[in-house]
Amino acid sequence: MSLYIRKQARAKVRRRIRKKIFGTSQRPRLAVHFSNQNVYAQLIDDQSGRTLAAASTLDKEVGAKGASVESATKVGQTVAKRAKDAKIETVVFDRGGFQFHGKVKALADAAREAGLNF
Repeated sequence: MSLYIRKQARAKVRRRIRKKIFGTSQRPRLAVHFSNQNVYAQLIDDQSGRTLAAASTLDKEVGAKGASVESATKVGQTVAKRAKDAKIETVVFDRGGFQFHGKVKALADAAREAGLNF
């Protein structure tokens, strides 16, 4: 499968997911993204269009480099801690078109263990 077709397929899945998932201020959307070099997670209030909390491997507090399962785990723990600081306990999970396996699962499990409910 060529890269172009893979990107189109992921974009199609992502659009289908976003039709069903919507974040509010009480229950924001936990959106994850993985590039080749970094892991990103943010809590988004779709009603007002604001990011309430975010974490990535670019943050010095995370202390992880690269887009591995270990760094995804640390990003999940950090975003959950920042969500607790913002008084957010429940979220809806947006996997962003990625399969719920590997890095996505590691980030979600770490966020759940740190106290987020979804």
